[in-house]
Amino acid sequence: MIPRHKLERLPRSQRLRKIAKLFEEAEYRLSQTGTLSGGELTGLGEALAVLAADGAFAPAAAAALRAAAGSLGPGEASRRPLNTVRHILLAETGRVPADWDLIGSGGRLDPQKRRPFPGMTVYLEDIRSPFNVGSMFRTAESFGVERLFLSPLCADPRHPRALRTAMGCVEVLPWERLPAPPEDRPLFPFQTLPKPLFALETGGRDIDDFPFPPGGSLIVGSEELGVSPEALAAAEASLGRLSIPLYGVKGSLNVSVAFGIALAAWARRVSKAGGQ
Repeated sequence: MIPRHKLERLPRSQRLRKIAKLFEEAEYRLSQTGTLSGGELTGLGEALAVLAADGAFAPAAAAALRAAAGSLGPGEASRRPLNTVRHILLAETGRVPADWDLIGSGGRLDPQKRRPFPGMTVYLEDIRSPFNVGSMFRTAESFGVERLFLSPLCADPRHPRALRTAMGCVEVLPWERLPAPPEDRPLFPFQTLPKPLFALETGGRDIDDFPFPPGGSLIVGSEELGVSPEALAAAEASLGRLSIPLYGVKGSLNVSVAFGIALAAWARRVSKAGGQ
């Protein structure tokens, strides 16, 4: 912990960044271990005292900082006040956190505790954003996907941003990257996927009426271009297209959001059919 007198001597922007880092580190330790030492709580309290003397905060932020100070008594440790202080300071210094900057809870996941639906697989075709790939890994694991297949050009699940967003799911959900198809066999990857195949794409059958199979492969296409013509051809020759009805002006969803909606519906249907 940085002593109070040193924090008080720093320029305001540097002081706020230092304190934000203190609270980030404390919140991370608390999320992993469930506790903070008395010395750490004392140091955080002194940092909050420095902030209390700063009259430049907006009224709502100043009130939240006072509430956080009151919740960090001896022997107490809660993530919410630490999280609140950290994000107030990040906003004050002009930093907007991305999802991969957020602190997840829990440690390593136990793959032995997984109970996937047998035969439920997904093919991620050219998903370009590591953030989306990580989010889709987390969603797939949560809804019981047995295995993920990635296209040759899909973003790397081991990218730091993907790993942060996946929150441990890359390590417990089996996955493999399929090879590029030979030029004379453009449908090769889709011939190797577990059948039947269906694609998440516009212009298809409504999600409420879709005949979700007990097993098979859901194909999800890139953020910009959607599912490729080759993948669509393979899906149309099998179960076809799955579509989510939309009612807004925009008429489109982030790919990881649409993926979550589709997987929730598929898992619910399989679960009910299996009596789970």
